[in-house]
Amino acid sequence: MLNVFSKLTKGQFFSFKLLIIGIVVLILLFAPSYLSRYYLYLVTLILVTVLFATSLNIPLGYGGLLVLHQATFYGVGAYAFAIFLKQGTLPILPASLIAPLIAAAFACFIGWICVRLRGLYFSFLTLAMGQLVWAIIYRWYNFTGGDDGIHAIPVPDFLRSGSSVFYTTLIVVLISLLLIYIIVKSPYGLTLQAVRDNPQRCESVGINIRNHRLIAFVMGGFFAGVAGVLFVLLERSVAPPMLFWTKSVEVLIMVLLGGMFTFLGPAFGAVVVIGMMTFFGIFTEYWLLFLGSIKILLLLFLPQGVLGYIEEMMAKSAKKIEKGEERGYAQG
Repeated sequence: MLNVFSKLTKGQFFSFKLLIIGIVVLILLFAPSYLSRYYLYLVTLILVTVLFATSLNIPLGYGGLLVLHQATFYGVGAYAFAIFLKQGTLPILPASLIAPLIAAAFACFIGWICVRLRGLYFSFLTLAMGQLVWAIIYRWYNFTGGDDGIHAIPVPDFLRSGSSVFYTTLIVVLISLLLIYIIVKSPYGLTLQAVRDNPQRCESVGINIRNHRLIAFVMGGFFAGVAGVLFVLLERSVAPPMLFWTKSVEVLIMVLLGGMFTFLGPAFGAVVVIGMMTFFGIFTEYWLLFLGSIKILLLLFLPQGVLGYIEEMMAKSAKKIEKGEERGYAQG
């Protein structure tokens, strides 16, 4: 199957991706009509996780920053939204807009501290800061509910059915993914990738690499907060495990599985991991063992991820085709 892609040119592969995306969106539009309540919930959860994983890929795949606690911003966005609705301080629309901004503000503060460091020092500092936020939420009973979390979160009547939550999630995720795609393909996004690949050269030509990394970190926090808001609409509850480091590792595996240097890689990884959690979870509680084994095999044989491997083959195929055309032109 993978060899088929190696025979396509880059333009043909891009058209193929657009076709697949269109088919998937079309199938999703009619999902409530043919899926049971449980599977509609599962698809909605996958959509939320796709956005969460893609938010991590902004600083990781495009910025070259190994963020070890992306769940912080996912949980902060969810908790902020839940508190607004539970206390009735804001209507749902303003609350859904402000909650991701609060997550972005947390990301700005943490990022401002962390981007001063590089490599593993940066990564472990994000882990430490994230665990500090988790500990505060875990112990602040009067405000966050402590280890009990917040439950029975009220939502408007039009968001009480599974289909309405699904369509809301689908629309928000598609708009968010489109915005992320525009950002990473913009001059800023291309500069960010240059900073990832060669920070010394970028710094020598006057690019402020710290600011570029901080912006990527904040954008990742914002879209993670949007995913947290959607999670609250789906579950109507939040709890401290949303911010624990294991949640961050889980979403990191998704990004690495699909390919962190591809835009659709995190989405592919999210679908696979949630599917494995559901399938293997039926038979055993040790499903993480299977997930870990698959990830080890991928690191050994496909370190660039599944979609990353496909795109790598596409690049090689395009070069061969270009060389063949040049040779034919020279002989002619």
